[in-house]
Amino acid sequence: MGIQLGVCRRQGLIPLAYDSSLAKTTVTMTLSLFDVRKQLAFYGSYHSNPVNVLIHVFGVPAILWSSLLLATRIQTPAFLPEFHYTFNEYLLFDLNTPAMVTAIYLVYYLILEPFAALLYAPQMAVSLLTATAYAHRPDGIRDAIIVQVVSWIAQFLGHGLAEGRAPALLDNIVGALVLAPFFVHLELMFMLGYRPALHKQLQNDIGLEIAKMRKAQGDKRRLADKKAN
Repeated sequence: MGIQLGVCRRQGLIPLAYDSSLAKTTVTMTLSLFDVRKQLAFYGSYHSNPVNVLIHVFGVPAILWSSLLLATRIQTPAFLPEFHYTFNEYLLFDLNTPAMVTAIYLVYYLILEPFAALLYAPQMAVSLLTATAYAHRPDGIRDAIIVQVVSWIAQFLGHGLAEGRAPALLDNIVGALVLAPFFVHLELMFMLGYRPALHKQLQNDIGLEIAKMRKAQGDKRRLADKKAN
C-alpha cells in the first residue's frame, strides 16, 4: 500500500501536501450563514439610509406576499401529502411550495435570532394564508405581478436615489432575498427598544462594512486613474 501511494504521488495523482484552506473557507462561510451579526451587518450595509429603509419597510412585505402568491403556481413537491384547510375566505392553508418555503424561512430565522423569529412568525403566517387565499381569485396572479413590479421599482429607486448603492441582491441574491423580511422586522423591533446591545453592535458592524466598501471603491478609482494616466 505504501509503495502504491508513493507511485501515485510521484505520478502527480495525489498532492504531496493537502491544502486545507478550501475546506476551512467552506466551513467558515457555512458557519457565517447562521451568525446573526454577520448576516444582518451584510444586509444592513446596503440599507443605512432612513428613506431607503422606510421604502423597504413597506416594499419587502409586499414582495414577500406577492412572491408567495405566485409560488402557488409551482407544482407541489411529490413528497408532501395533500392537505387543505379553509379558515375563511381570506385565510386559507395549502400544504404546497409556498408553505414549505415559509417553513424554511422561519427555521432559518429561529436559528439567527429565536425570540425575534417567534414574534415574526404570526406575521409570516398571515402573509402565507392571505396569499394562498388570494391566489384562488381570478385576478390573483395579475395583482401579484403588479405588486411585484411596483415594489421592485420602489426598491431600486430607494437604492439609487437615497442609498446611492446597488441592492444587496446584486452581490448575494440568495442572502438578500432570504434576509430582507427578517431585517425589516428587526428594524421595527429595534425602534421599539428590542435588544439595544445587539442593535448597537449591528450599527457598529454596519459602519465598518460601509467603511470597508468605500475604501474598496476608492482604491478601485485610484487604480483606474493610475492606469488612465
